[in-house]
Amino acid sequence: MTAEGSAILFPGQGGFDGAALNAAGMKYRQVGETFEAVDAVAGETFGKSVSAVLFEGAPLTADDLVRQPGWVSQLAVYASDVAAWRILQENGLRPRILVGHSMGEVPALVAAGVFCVEDGARIVAERLRALEEADLPAGRMAALTLDGQRTRRLLGLLDDPAVVVAAENHDRQTVISGPEPAVGAALRVARELNAGGVLLASPYAFHNPALEPVRAPFAARIGGLPRQAPRTDVYSPILRRVYRADDDLPALLAEHLVRPVDFRATVRALHEDGVTTFVEAGGLGSLGRCVERVLPDADDLTIRSTFTVDADGRLGVERTLASLSGDAEPDPFERFWADYGARLVARVQAALTASAAALAHPAPPAAAHDPGSAASMEPAAPSPVPAGAPDRAELLASVRTLYAQALEYPEEVFTEEVLLEAELGIDSVKQVELLTRVTGRYGLPPSDVRLSDHDTVGKVVDLLHARLTGGDVSVAAA
Repeated sequence: MTAEGSAILFPGQGGFDGAALNAAGMKYRQVGETFEAVDAVAGETFGKSVSAVLFEGAPLTADDLVRQPGWVSQLAVYASDVAAWRILQENGLRPRILVGHSMGEVPALVAAGVFCVEDGARIVAERLRALEEADLPAGRMAALTLDGQRTRRLLGLLDDPAVVVAAENHDRQTVISGPEPAVGAALRVARELNAGGVLLASPYAFHNPALEPVRAPFAARIGGLPRQAPRTDVYSPILRRVYRADDDLPALLAEHLVRPVDFRATVRALHEDGVTTFVEAGGLGSLGRCVERVLPDADDLTIRSTFTVDADGRLGVERTLASLSGDAEPDPFERFWADYGARLVARVQAALTASAAALAHPAPPAAAHDPGSAASMEPAAPSPVPAGAPDRAELLASVRTLYAQALEYPEEVFTEEVLLEAELGIDSVKQVELLTRVTGRYGLPPSDVRLSDHDTVGKVVDLLHARLTGGDVSVAAA
């Protein structure tokens, strides 16, 4: 299937969803084949396997991944991108153009046939080794809920040239990078100006002139890798142009370390040039959400994901392949019934059974409470879990996505432990609004809760889970 107006997007750091990757690995051979090739490079470079970390045990989240050694997280994202692309390509998708975000330009070049899968992995590995050997001062990155122009004004207040704009993703998200203390100061200033901001889990201050000492060593490390002319155009949001066959790729890839990413301008330019379908090859779907925010008024957009799993366990790549191949979408009612019918029937049956039992065996009149009676000493039987209630992992994924979309933050910052107000700057009014939206999504009536008792994403998820499964949430009542 040739999609003349389509672009494939390749995410960089943070673009990972272990549950979706594992699910895709059970259905598509391309996942196993890609990781086998990447494992060979990891073995020769680091003496270990990426697959052993990702596929043995419970699936890793994006938060789990950043706690792994740098070579694991970087190669995992790279391999996830390439595996998603191979599924799309080997099922017939022929896009007009390929676009990588930051490190995602490496899998984009692999997808275009410039490098083989193994050499793409070597580029990622050698970049990390060059950074580690440079012994640079600690650097951080942070996402601000401001556009690029306002972010530069904010940085001007600090008067610290070491802190720079690293990436412009859309009108409400700009990433900065620099020394750790200076980035922390920029965050504090942003919050004083009523702008949100969060630290990103990045091991280095990428896209910053401070990485200049790494450029030449990194380019030398990858200078001997064989390369071919691209079979498909690859657009670079860093270079702001398409790669050419005569480009000095080692030098340009090394230049990525010190030059900013302008994803916002890239999306606008592609759309003006006739691109209306954007498919993200990788985890989480965050680039697709950026496209929606860059082009909020466009009525001709089609945005698809690959390694994502929705609340009902559906894999994004399956729906993407069906929609792009022209297969008709099912009738809306049929689709709704397929997704929710069994759960609705189970809940109705449980409610009818409970009602019938109550009519057949009415409860005796309540006796006066006697603190010393035997009955008062027995714990009440727990309420049964409603049939079809979502498990905690599904709720966590849903809450993270909702909060990320509402607040314009990257989804990976919403760990279970992050403090909503103290660390993310989400005021109490916004927290109440988000709680109302979350409970409404699951058909729960709004309830008063003490925000101080639910000051993290994990605690919000626990509240939802308790209410949906009939647990005791009285401790949270205001």
